[in-house]
Amino acid sequence: GIGGPSRGLSPHCGWCQPASHRGCPRGWVQGAWGVRAMMTPPHTPTLPPPGPLRGRRALLVHAAEPGLERTEHEGFGGGNTAWEEEKLAKYQHSETRLLEVLEGVCAPSDFACHQLLERSEEHVEQWWFHERQQHPDFFQWLCVDRLALCCLPGTYGPDCQPCAGGPQQPCSGNGRCDGDGTRRGTGLCVCSPGYGGPFCAECGDGYYEASRNKSHLVCAECYRACGRCTGPEDSSCLRCKRGWVLHEHRCIDIDECGTEMAHCRANQFCVNTEGSYECRDCSTACIGCMGAGPARCKKCNKGYWRDGAKCLDVDECASAEEPVCTGAQEVCENTEGSYRCVCARGHVRRDGHCVEDKPPGTGFFDDVTEDEVVVLQQMFFGVMICALATLAAKGDMVFTAIFIGAVAAMAGYWLSDRSDRVLDGFMKGR
Repeated sequence: GIGGPSRGLSPHCGWCQPASHRGCPRGWVQGAWGVRAMMTPPHTPTLPPPGPLRGRRALLVHAAEPGLERTEHEGFGGGNTAWEEEKLAKYQHSETRLLEVLEGVCAPSDFACHQLLERSEEHVEQWWFHERQQHPDFFQWLCVDRLALCCLPGTYGPDCQPCAGGPQQPCSGNGRCDGDGTRRGTGLCVCSPGYGGPFCAECGDGYYEASRNKSHLVCAECYRACGRCTGPEDSSCLRCKRGWVLHEHRCIDIDECGTEMAHCRANQFCVNTEGSYECRDCSTACIGCMGAGPARCKKCNKGYWRDGAKCLDVDECASAEEPVCTGAQEVCENTEGSYRCVCARGHVRRDGHCVEDKPPGTGFFDDVTEDEVVVLQQMFFGVMICALATLAAKGDMVFTAIFIGAVAAMAGYWLSDRSDRVLDGFMKGR
């Protein structure tokens, strides 16, 4: 039990003997007399996204370094330290410290890291208990020497050869070595912006030496037109970028549009820009042009006519002697540079022909007005009164004649007002 010798097996023990715990499962560490509470590392390093196995092994090793540093000077507080030193050796070399270090290696949700840590457990324990004193650099012992998956910083390739510029300062500190720290790559320098040369020890195009000493070079950007320069001013150019010409240490823009250097398509015109030029499309009124708009045309396009210097649209609908749209119910509509035939107002095109745009069919009573509804209600009540009177008279011929007359009169009154619409509806099938 926690705090003193125990005769029973704690549920947290991996295995034990009376009066002591000799092993704890992952996530638990031993105390002087028993099991310490589950360890929660004060800092859990975040690993970069998973990569190749060799890369993850290197990350795994480097992720253990904060834990090693954190526990370097820790004591084994909370228990009998004298008992711990006598039975389990010093904390600095104990399994307890190793477990505390490993608890902080992987993020809780990084399943791949935990799997890799389990596969490397045998190597980790071998180094911790047997090789650490002779080989204190865990990364070199495991990744470089033992597994041959990595190289030391500043070296590359299957044999861990020095990078260009030397392993102490690859690429003069102004770039990166291709394959640095791995068993692959070319070892050549990939220079940072502004630097060049095989060892990144020179300033690149468009940059000049702002400062230099035996170990460091600082390059700054030239004036935007300079390819090489001695300073940031526009008057310090030694060579110009493409599209500029050097004149008394200054770079002057070349007007490509005024020379044969510009190459634009037939129906485009040239616009000069700083250090270059642009090709822009002519107006639709032009066949070839010298600038933007219909007034800069070399020749007018079809559907346009020249009025002085300008190409204007031809109105084919107004200028034609005979109608240009010959279909039934078709009219001409002018467009820019052309025309089109559309259906006359009130007509739509169906199956290539212009036909009358008829509204959808309606029922006999669909267009009844409010006044006509009132008349229909009055007729209905009148017919009902006559019918009741006829029934009360038991079919007397006088009342029957009055009933029939009333119905005919009211129907005639209503139909006379609607006769034109009713007849027109019947004739047209509505």
